[in-house]
Amino acid sequence: MRRSAASSTIEEGVYSPECRSSHEDERKSIDEDEDAVAARQDEEKPVNSEPPQSQYGEHPDGGFRAWLVVTGCAAGACATFGFVNAWGVFQAYYEEQILSGTAPSTISWIGSVQYALIFLPGLIVGRIFDMGWTKVPLAVASAVLIAATFLTAECTRYWQFLLCQGIAVGLACGVIFGLVMGSPAHWFKRRIGLALSVMAIGSSVGGTCFPIAVRNLIQQVGFKWTMRTLGFIELALLVFTILTVKRRLPPRKRTGPFIDLTAFKSPAYSLYCVASFVAFLGMYTVLTYIDVSASASGIDPNFSFYLLAIANGCSMFGRLSGGLLSDRYGPLNVMTPVTAVAGILTYVWPTAKSVAAYVVIAVLYGAASGVYVSLLPAPTVRMGKTHDVGTRVGMSMTIIALGAVAGPPISGAINDSTGGFKYTGIYAGTAILVACCFLLATRFALLGGWRGKC
Repeated sequence: MRRSAASSTIEEGVYSPECRSSHEDERKSIDEDEDAVAARQDEEKPVNSEPPQSQYGEHPDGGFRAWLVVTGCAAGACATFGFVNAWGVFQAYYEEQILSGTAPSTISWIGSVQYALIFLPGLIVGRIFDMGWTKVPLAVASAVLIAATFLTAECTRYWQFLLCQGIAVGLACGVIFGLVMGSPAHWFKRRIGLALSVMAIGSSVGGTCFPIAVRNLIQQVGFKWTMRTLGFIELALLVFTILTVKRRLPPRKRTGPFIDLTAFKSPAYSLYCVASFVAFLGMYTVLTYIDVSASASGIDPNFSFYLLAIANGCSMFGRLSGGLLSDRYGPLNVMTPVTAVAGILTYVWPTAKSVAAYVVIAVLYGAASGVYVSLLPAPTVRMGKTHDVGTRVGMSMTIIALGAVAGPPISGAINDSTGGFKYTGIYAGTAILVACCFLLATRFALLGGWRGKC
């Protein structure tokens, strides 16, 4: 009724000061009434229609349930990234036995596809995680990984290994790893570095145990039963992962593409993605070829294959210490200098000629690379909000995949063309040090200077 009266007054053309004053008072009263109605409507809305994160409380940053989730993530990382990290022992075995007539650089494509696919699905998997899907994709990917591992036992030709161990295993590992990567951020905030490091220890355990198991089982039961045994180990680990990993926050209700390009408007995020891409052009070169180069230098093959296990074992120390230090000093402040050490060690690696030299390089490089890999998602997690952490991490992982798929084959091609690992080390070490420059640029973009926790 009030709104009708106001309309009729305007239509009659009454614009005297008294009428204008009365009309303005009336309109103000109407606005106040509408505001009151809107406030009541807001109070009557269901509490879970687009629930704010605050209603679910602060991040626990500890407790039985939170650490159980991290333990499940570590088991998933062991079955996926740990298995992929054991590629070096397969590279050496295929060169000597099953694929002896195939060039090493060609064989390395199997491992490179694995490395790439463990990151590449992140673009889709991260968004699926943000939409609330966890258990179903975990179960499906786990079934594919176990089946592909059993099928690898039956492979005899290069294309079969590339299809089963390269593409199928890599893709399944990528889905699982992408899902477990985002879970700790739902439970930890202040101690996220430690949580990610504990999760990453799982891949170190796998990278240490799988090569030793493969080497000894092949000698005792043959290649086929070795792969079948690995399949049963993966089954046990992944069942535990499926039962324990879960989200804490509700899914983000939104529509739109899987790629959130607005994230790249942040200079820091863009620089960090470039740094990660360049780093992976060289980061896995030493881990892929350290046992092969040791054998070429005259080291007993029965010992040289342990170098990969030593490196992966020592990466546990790097992963745990890196997580503890990053929560105190910031992930970029920790990973940048340690990554530079890994680059320098990559230069030194081809000069090693004795058992002692190779062991020292394996120990130091394993620890240094462990710090970098364990903290890889930490800066990205901190560059935005928790509700879209899966999408943000997923996009960066997809970019990393491009470097991971190209790095080892480039190193293998350099080795084939030069007949040694000298220029391979120069190439990989330079890539890692260039990545350190981009990490410094990322830090400067975040802080606007050189001092501060970042």
